[in-house]
Amino acid sequence: MKIICIGRNYADHIAELHNEVPAAPVIFLKPETALLQRGQPFFIPEFSQDIHHELELVLRVSKNGRHIDEQFAHTYFDAVGLGIDFTARDLQTELKKKGLPWELAKAFDGSAPISATFKPVTEIAELGNINFHLEVNGETRQTGNSGLMLHPFAKIISFVSKFISLKMGDLIFTGTPAGVGPVKMGDQLQGFLESEKLLELSVR
Repeated sequence: MKIICIGRNYADHIAELHNEVPAAPVIFLKPETALLQRGQPFFIPEFSQDIHHELELVLRVSKNGRHIDEQFAHTYFDAVGLGIDFTARDLQTELKKKGLPWELAKAFDGSAPISATFKPVTEIAELGNINFHLEVNGETRQTGNSGLMLHPFAKIISFVSKFISLKMGDLIFTGTPAGVGPVKMGDQLQGFLESEKLLELSVR
């Protein structure tokens, strides 16, 4: 199982971090050790003083494929959940200044919590119009809609599969909307898909 992540996929998030709008999906990977499941707490790592939350819609890959045509991409995932791409922003900033890859800031252990449940696509009325939001200590911090993605689900799957074969059980983080910010010890995070709470974890 691998975790494939898409960066810079919402214009408002690109603007808040003062990045350039990419012509093609920006891809990075997280290892399996980044995964947090079933409400396990997130422990702030000792190497960062500025860990940010980034709530994302996550696709669950349901069959193997490569060089997938966009028109068939919807048949390669069977459920949508939520995930948080925890990012060591201070470390990422230093790496970017040096022109180095982001992995140390993005792929560390526990940096990819996912929702305890995923919603089957058969229960989602419109994949291009999914509302989701993140609450931190009961306050809404991030709000997004899949229709605002620069690169929608089908394009992501088709593009990724040209370079990296997809396998059943892979997870695809599809990008974060604006509102990212730091977390601190004691914070309680809750992620909602539409009005249904799918993700909950504490920060320690």
